Amino acid sequence: MEQRSEAAKDRAGGDGRSVFDRFVEFAHHTVSRAPFFVLCAGIVALWLISVPLWTDLKTWQAAIHTVGSVFTLLVVVLLENASRRASESSHEKLNVMAEAIAALLESSARDDPELRAAAERLRDAVGLEERH
Repeated sequence: MEQRSEAAKDRAGGDGRSVFDRFVEFAHHTVSRAPFFVLCAGIVALWLISVPLWTDLKTWQAAIHTVGSVFTLLVVVLLENASRRASESSHEKLNVMAEAIAALLESSARDDPELRAAAERLRDAVGLEERH
């Protein structure tokens, strides 16, 4: 059986995730929860309170903008990676279900041309090729 995606390889290979994949999953679960938002709001509040400690207002603004931009870039990349992996996983699950339904239709379609036609339409609709 031909593997279609990284999700299919992961499903076939068990939990052989890389350190990066585990990190992305951890980051996704951490960033998407309320405590992370509270932490970010706290950092912004500390930054606002720190105005008297800076000699130049432009440097004060540049500090938060630089840190915020770099941090945002990293979080967006991690979240996009997690989103791609979730999408691949969903597609793989749908492909497996479509294969099972097509196999069930074909097993019952020997005497029923309507079921045979339905199985062919299902295979065409989801891109399942004929396997010999």
